Amino acid sequence: MAKAVSNGALAAGAKVNLKKVADATVDDILNCDAVIFGSPNYFSYMAGALKELLEQAFIDLTDKDVSKPYAVFSCGGSGGGKPTITSIEDVCNAFGGKFGKFRFKKVAQGVSATEKPSSEILEKCKELGEKMASL
Repeated sequence: MAKAVSNGALAAGAKVNLKKVADATVDDILNCDAVIFGSPNYFSYMAGALKELLEQAFIDLTDKDVSKPYAVFSCGGSGGGKPTITSIEDVCNAFGGKFGKFRFKKVAQGVSATEKPSSEILEKCKELGEKMASL
């Protein structure tokens, strides 16, 4: 799914920095024009490494007066990636307001799949990348 999102963004002319969350940093979030988070569905929640990155971003970016467009994709579990998408969006929605200046702004519906993504789901991922590139 990540490769399909990346391919869509590249095809639309965007510069893409595709990273596994273990290799991503808060500076990566701060220094991009938009971010697309992806995670497997782990017990209806995001991967622990992504949660840790978002927690660190919450701490480190609180005083940055920035609004960062974002979108999400997820796969797996009996409910598909929808519960995971909701968990990521809930965390992103907690940024800003009374908790600081840095904000995430959801700009697209998440893409969800159960088990192995179908060609239809991969096409939706590509379209998500294209949409984010057009921002």
